[in-house]
Amino acid sequence: EVQLQASGGGLVQAGGSLRLSCAASGFFFDDYYIGWFRQVPGKEREGVSCISSKDGSTKYADSVKGRFTISSDKAKNTHYLQMNSLKPEDTAVYYCAVAMISPDYALGADSPMTLGRWDYDYWGQGTLVTVSS
Repeated sequence: EVQLQASGGGLVQAGGSLRLSCAASGFFFDDYYIGWFRQVPGKEREGVSCISSKDGSTKYADSVKGRFTISSDKAKNTHYLQMNSLKPEDTAVYYCAVAMISPDYALGADSPMTLGRWDYDYWGQGTLVTVSS
């Protein structure tokens, strides 16, 4: 059973930093994308960043480029989102998710990296990040 557990959210002042963690287990493919998403009430869930298990390549939403860094520790099966220079508009519930790269799932072998929420197959529970001004 695929499980994702996000943690690390909290309250931080504008300009501060937080590191979110996503503990993963039960993956049955070696090729996948880990994505971080965020959502505020009344808005669509927004893709923030993703990382490839195959080669470590990354992708970021324009709104977080230069401030957020995604990374993975495969030995720990844990993935991270380091968030620096936080802004009040970063306030949201943050989710981690996995997109399996397989013909049996939405993304096939040659699929480019994606921040589309519908491309992701399994989701963790959210962790709330609140940035005060």
